Order: sequence, then C-alpha cells, then structure tokens
Amino acid sequence: MKSSTRDQAEGKFHKVKGKLREIAGKLGMKPKLEAEGKDEKIAGEVQEKIGQAKNVLGK
Repeated sequence: MKSSTRDQAEGKFHKVKGKLREIAGKLGMKPKLEAEGKDEKIAGEVQEKIGQAKNVLGK
C-alpha cells in the first residue's frame, strides 16, 4: 500500500475512533474522555490531509 493511501486510511480510522470517544465522553459525562476524542479526531484529520498532500505530490 502506498504511503499516501496508508496515511489517508489511518487518518479516517482515527477520525472515526476520536468521534466515538468524544460521544462516549459526552454521554458518560467524562470531560477527559471527550477531550481525548477531540484530540484524536483532529490528529486523524491532519494525518488524512498529509496523505492527500502526498498523493498530489506523487510521493
């Protein structure tokens, strides 16, 4: 698998995982879990964008 495709796939995975943690934190009234979910979701978005940039640049 190309590096750009792997970054995009892992980024999407982390976005979904982060969103689920964020929702679980809201429902369970656990602000720490909610914050961790938001952080992971943002990290996933960044990783996905890096994969897209690599794909455009051909790396």
